[in-house]
Parts: sequence; structure tokens; C-alpha cells
Amino acid sequence: MVYITRGLVDILLDLARDADPNGVSTGVSITPAGELRGGEELPPETPVFTDFVLPHVGDSVNAVFGVDLSTPARQSQGRFNSHPVRELAVTRRDDLAQIIFVAVPPWTDADDSFGAFTRRGERLPLEIIDAEPPAESLSNESIFD
Repeated sequence: MVYITRGLVDILLDLARDADPNGVSTGVSITPAGELRGGEELPPETPVFTDFVLPHVGDSVNAVFGVDLSTPARQSQGRFNSHPVRELAVTRRDDLAQIIFVAVPPWTDADDSFGAFTRRGERLPLEIIDAEPPAESLSNESIFD
């Protein structure tokens, strides 16, 4: 079972809707269920997809210097790809990860419009949960620590 928060699904669908007729691809990352508000029904160590990486942030700097300026500044465990031409499947054109979320028009969370897949294209069971990750603030962290 793959778990994802309702908030993340809504944001990813908005990104896909805004990019249409072009596709969008971005990284998504997890938070353990024990750190979520509203994730109490899951075992605390259960990975839940909660965050996304802003697409296209710092691409030119990354290409020239190899510096990733995207947020969050951590490894993403998954990938989101939108397919404006209705291919609810992993394709050869997709950026791959361990888990790949794919969305197609009409950009809803219905089973025939949004799904989770393995990098081999096998569909995975998906549950959208109403939980929120802990609030993060750049002002609380120092890059010099």
C-alpha cells in the first residue's frame, strides 16, 4: 500500500492542471506517519508521501554547477508525472523513481485519473489520507549550523 496526503494530491493535480497541455514532472518525498497530524491510524514508521520539489527551480544552476536549489533539500523517494494525453501508466518518457505517481485529465484523484506505480509500471494500491506534515520554516533553521 502506498500512502499520500490529500494536500499533496491536491497540489500535484493543480501543478498538472496549470501545466496542461504540457506535462509536469517533479520529485515527491515522504514523512513517517508518526510525525503527521492526522496520521495516527497508521504505524508510526509508515512512509507517507507529503512533500514535493518545486519543478524547474534552479535547473540552469544545476546543469552548470551541479548544485540542486530545489526544496525540500533532501532525497525524493518518489516522482510525479502528468500525462495530458491520458496515459495512466508509466511510459518511457517518464522520469523514474521507486514510486511513480501519474495523473491524467480531468485531473482528479479518481482511480482512472490518478495512480501509483512501480518503476516497472505495475499499479500499486493507493490510499489518500487526511493528514498534514509538521510545519517547516526556513527562519527556524540556519544554513550555517
